[in-house]
Amino acid sequence: MPTPTVRIIMNGVTGRMGLRQHLVRSVLAIRDAGGIVRPDGSRLAVEPILVGRRPDRLAELAAAHGVEAYTTDLDTALSDPTATVYFDAQVTSERKAAIRRAVAAGKHVYTEKPLAGSAADGRELARAAEAGGIVHGVVHDKLYLPGLRKLRRLLDAGFFGRLLSVRGEFGYWVFDGDLAAAQRPSWNYRAEDGGGIVLDMYAHWSYLLENLFGRVQAVTTTAVTHLRQRRDEQGQPYAATADDAAYGIFELAGGVIAQINSSWAVRVHRGELLELQVDGVAGSAVAGLFDCRVQPAVTTPRPVWDPDLPTEHDFRAQWQPVPELAEPGNGFRAQWEQFLSDVDQNRPHRYGFPAGVRGLELVEAALRSSAEGRRIGLGEVG
Repeated sequence: MPTPTVRIIMNGVTGRMGLRQHLVRSVLAIRDAGGIVRPDGSRLAVEPILVGRRPDRLAELAAAHGVEAYTTDLDTALSDPTATVYFDAQVTSERKAAIRRAVAAGKHVYTEKPLAGSAADGRELARAAEAGGIVHGVVHDKLYLPGLRKLRRLLDAGFFGRLLSVRGEFGYWVFDGDLAAAQRPSWNYRAEDGGGIVLDMYAHWSYLLENLFGRVQAVTTTAVTHLRQRRDEQGQPYAATADDAAYGIFELAGGVIAQINSSWAVRVHRGELLELQVDGVAGSAVAGLFDCRVQPAVTTPRPVWDPDLPTEHDFRAQWQPVPELAEPGNGFRAQWEQFLSDVDQNRPHRYGFPAGVRGLELVEAALRSSAEGRRIGLGEVG
């Protein structure tokens, strides 16, 4: 029996995240492993088609990774009837138009978040995708991280009892280009180019909170630009017009309160770049990208506030690690395999465009909250 092949148009994979996580560690890793195992035991092979703006860079990547097809002409790729899936990892400002063309060409679409630059644009894409009868999905990579999978296991087992609150810390110091080169592209710090930490990270917080603890119903956020001048890739100074930090409170369905600080202007003093502390009546957990530790109610210490004496407690040592029960693998690859399996079986993907729209609605509610200095219900945007 011949092995079927799904050909994937991959647009924007010359960037750091698109190259490392989506091309190399996901699609090429699936290809090199012989494809995806289907329900009947056969395999579904994958073959990427690289799309970008620089032919020299595309040729270099294709040669380095054994990829035969690449082009700078998206319309040429979309006109190929053998290519049935389109993936978008471009800058946010370019995404809507490209996805609209892919949907019009009848391609199944998988895209990085945010889905678009606004909730209205996201809803337009969602309507077009549904009308086109395609399988559509938005990257939800953090749900597949080892630490958050352990957290999911605790939630499913009822470890916390009644959930009370979530406290999150995300971020790191992104250099401004003076002392050292920035670790992120300069467009991330220009609002006119689709930059900003709220647009970037609140799309993540939307699906993470919704799928672990409850859908966001209201938000209070203060978004700020701490570093107002940075240097670009050529070392030239530019005005940073996008928010680089956001301090948010999220009210969730079921009464859980979440607080998440997001910052590209903070120095890390924690175990991982993302950490969530989840507190419940019966126990608590601290989960990061990889690690997860717990403290059940029965082992919780009884500290007493005394500002005159140093504490005798080593609080961090009182938490227990949650073990791995299986090889976690790469989270981006796991979702790619799920999406391509959904395409192969012609079934809806769990994290479709409507989930991406909810992320954009949270973004707009948060930015409005910051601008108006008040709590915004998600029902107020739309």
